[in-house]
Amino acid sequence: MTFLKRLFGNGQPDPKLKLVPLYNQIVAKARAPHWYVEGQVPDSLDGRFDMVATILSLVLLRLEEGKAYALDMARLTEVFVDDMDGQLREVGIGDMIVGKHIGQIMSAVGGRLGALRNALADNKMLDDIIVRNIYRGVAPSPEALAHTHRGLIDVERALGAQLPDMIVEGDAKW
Repeated sequence: MTFLKRLFGNGQPDPKLKLVPLYNQIVAKARAPHWYVEGQVPDSLDGRFDMVATILSLVLLRLEEGKAYALDMARLTEVFVDDMDGQLREVGIGDMIVGKHIGQIMSAVGGRLGALRNALADNKMLDDIIVRNIYRGVAPSPEALAHTHRGLIDVERALGAQLPDMIVEGDAKW
């Protein structure tokens, strides 16, 4: 019976589906043109990934403030992994190495979480974190870096002004 439940489901909706609207907000925020124009983030697969991973990290940091959201954080991360898995397959990465890439992606998100957690506590470190994690070590113009810095601080503050329940439901205004 367990095999059949796994094969056909148990009739219950997938609980991570409730996080899809939030994930869609994260992707929309990360794909806002200003990051790529004024912020000079490379408009490439890597650049888009870096922005999605950074905005996702800011959302996860906001939700980790309340221990009641640990399961939602895990499910949001699953939605992210599902999306990245699909993206990798779409660009031609085969089954044999998708898992390795997903491991690297999750390591990158974990690194961003730690780096951003520290940088937001000490705003002086944020520019270094941005250059390393968004521009992959190659600093953009000072104006572009300042734009991205301000933009991420604005996202972090807007998330901080929202109730976590609204964020999880995908109803937050940020």
